[in-house]
Amino acid sequence: MRVGAETGGICIAPQPSEKGAEVVPAIAMRPFYGIAPVLLDERGKIIEGNNVSGALCIAQPWPGIARTIYGDHQRFIKAYFKTYPGYYFTGDGAHRTKEGYYQITGRMDDVLNISGHRLGTAEIEDAMADHPEVPETAVIGYPHELKGEAAFAFIVLRDDTALPETVTKELRGIVASKIAKYAVPDHVLVVKRLPKTRSGKIMRRLLRRIVTDNASNLGDITTLDDPSVIKEILDTYEEYKVNHPAL
Repeated sequence: MRVGAETGGICIAPQPSEKGAEVVPAIAMRPFYGIAPVLLDERGKIIEGNNVSGALCIAQPWPGIARTIYGDHQRFIKAYFKTYPGYYFTGDGAHRTKEGYYQITGRMDDVLNISGHRLGTAEIEDAMADHPEVPETAVIGYPHELKGEAAFAFIVLRDDTALPETVTKELRGIVASKIAKYAVPDHVLVVKRLPKTRSGKIMRRLLRRIVTDNASNLGDITTLDDPSVIKEILDTYEEYKVNHPAL
């Protein structure tokens, strides 16, 4: 895991040079030398023990820590130090396994609160990625009258997929079995492609604005690889809404 992008240095990473060290795929693993990670709850209290989840913060400075945001120091303070005073907030949620390893669960601004259950959208995406007919997924949260929030999944299917309805049903089953029934997306929309930047990053905020009927205010889309994807997805979503008036 890198904090502060290229300027932060590696903070949590496997260290295979350690004698007898275990390396677990897809897990950030152990803090690097001099790094003091902590998990904090919603009140800013340290969560002790293992097999626990919380906001990933760092308790002390380290070489390479960012010192400001050029031209906007207050934004720097607000982004990294205001949320949890006394700690550097990485913006990520994390799970500390029973072995004491750190696993990044996703950005905290991509964390859903569904009927009191908190989980990262990345967890749902990872579960759905196990389906062989689904090469790409993007999950966002949207307001729900009863649950507080609900999950909405956009999926891209392989070109030769014959029965999309069967796939979406199977995806719901996968999420229910791998995570829990409350994590199952209320809606699964099949799209031809997802909105991505030229570097390949999915712009989930655009999907969120489409679902929350805020497509007229998408903000900056200059980094989109192909802006025409927005109309493409919006048209598909509007067609989907015809059969799902509760949205």
